[in-house]
Amino acid sequence: MESVRLPQELTALGVETREDATFAQLTTLRVGGPIGLLVDCPTRESVFGAVEALASAQVPTIYLGGGSNLVAADQGWAGAVLRVTSEGLSSTLDSDGGLVLADAGIGWDELVAFTVESGLGGLECLSGIPGNAGASVKQNIGAYGAQLSDCLEAAELWNWSTGERRWATAESLRLGYRSSAIRHEECVVVLGLRLRLASDGLSAPIRYRELAAAVGVREGERAPVQDVRKAVLALRAGKGMLLDADDHDTWSTGSFFVNPVLALPEAERLFPSERRPERMPWYPDSGSVKLSAAWLIEQAGFAKGFPGEGAPVRLSTKHTLAITNRGTGTAADVVELAKQVRAGVLETFGVLLEPEPILLGVSL
Repeated sequence: MESVRLPQELTALGVETREDATFAQLTTLRVGGPIGLLVDCPTRESVFGAVEALASAQVPTIYLGGGSNLVAADQGWAGAVLRVTSEGLSSTLDSDGGLVLADAGIGWDELVAFTVESGLGGLECLSGIPGNAGASVKQNIGAYGAQLSDCLEAAELWNWSTGERRWATAESLRLGYRSSAIRHEECVVVLGLRLRLASDGLSAPIRYRELAAAVGVREGERAPVQDVRKAVLALRAGKGMLLDADDHDTWSTGSFFVNPVLALPEAERLFPSERRPERMPWYPDSGSVKLSAAWLIEQAGFAKGFPGEGAPVRLSTKHTLAITNRGTGTAADVVELAKQVRAGVLETFGVLLEPEPILLGVSL
């Protein structure tokens, strides 16, 4: 790969640059080739200046968050990769509860821990999710019956192609199930978040049966935020969803496929009630049904740990929804296994699974 010409203007901006970085070093899946130039920006001003300098030098540039939701090609990226590393974090109380301001570069779980320690409720179910706060907006992260859109008031955005900088409301971001209006907008950088949380020390109503049981409450009830965070972290650890350098089950992007949401008539055509397995997860909501991708994968013949010992890439031994790197895996290995699982579910059930992570230089 040819080296990127380092724009002289970058040296005066206070950014950090590297020419020896790889995606394998910067992503939780630990695959992906070399990066032409890594640029870390610790302030908003350095983000603006770095993008301008790179554009003037005609260096192709992409944005990277915490690297927890990306599958990058083995050949890498010949241009620049820009990261926002600002980590400002503050909270205030008013008549409506707690208001939290967070810079995009702060670690997501660090943000959640801060809110729990401050007695603020709303993010506790999202404990343990890897990545940075900024990237959480693009895919509307969620877990255990909660999602970012439950608490997000607005996100500070900068469009480097137009120069527009604004606070976008959660409504205007069209946050959906693992999606947003800016999910695939590479030119839009998230600079910060504004979150509205409860200030009574209690969680949001717990909507997930497994979590409610772990906390010892009924679904729909609230519980102390510290108790909910502790239970969520324990549940995630049991499924290999907490990062651990010594546990290859955590070398992943988390859930590789999103749970499919089908229109009710289509869901009933594929899974008529008289033939639907009794234990099949089935979550109806306003004319649609959400299915469990993990259940579909396992019932299609792909068990935990598939394809078995010795494979460089396998399904997690703890959870069929995660594709994991066993230490020597490549992006090509990940894509091959993902294609195999996807084709098997489609052939067995007629349901096409969609990948959750962003794919850079690879496709299914």
